[in-house]
Amino acid sequence: MGKFQLSHRVVLAPLGRLRSFKNVPQPHAVLYYSQRASDGGLLIAEATGVSDSAQGYPNTPGIWTEEQVQAWRPIVDVVHQKGGILICQIVHVGRVSNYGFQPRGQAPISSTDKLLVPQVGSNGIDVADFSPPRRLTTEEIPMMLMISELLQGMQLKLALTELRSTEPMDT
Repeated sequence: MGKFQLSHRVVLAPLGRLRSFKNVPQPHAVLYYSQRASDGGLLIAEATGVSDSAQGYPNTPGIWTEEQVQAWRPIVDVVHQKGGILICQIVHVGRVSNYGFQPRGQAPISSTDKLLVPQVGSNGIDVADFSPPRRLTTEEIPMMLMISELLQGMQLKLALTELRSTEPMDT
């Protein structure tokens, strides 16, 4: 698959585990990813916020602070020790958020100022309410690019972009 030499076609699909604390991956995530890693296997990590304004769900991990980066380190290390490949699924939820998830209770940022209608959860009971978003301004775009560059540096530091060569899979 591209630059990756996978040993099989079973991939851990991206997901939202919602088991981090204050956007920091917890030690139990090491066990979770370790149990799913295999030699030449591909794991796509859970939705991982790129900034404090990227959040829209409780207990999701981030990758915008040094503490978060260091919490990902043992997860990445155990997957690599087992010969696996880990890709970080980065996310910014945009307007799929509310004031409670945003820094200082501000409005969620988005490409639009259009409000989303409340969504009933899969259990038929819980309702997700979304706060009115504010459109990102032209002046804020350089800041978003700076966050993107910082994130790329953190990912390199974590070796999330490190490629592992394995024997090509028989087809």
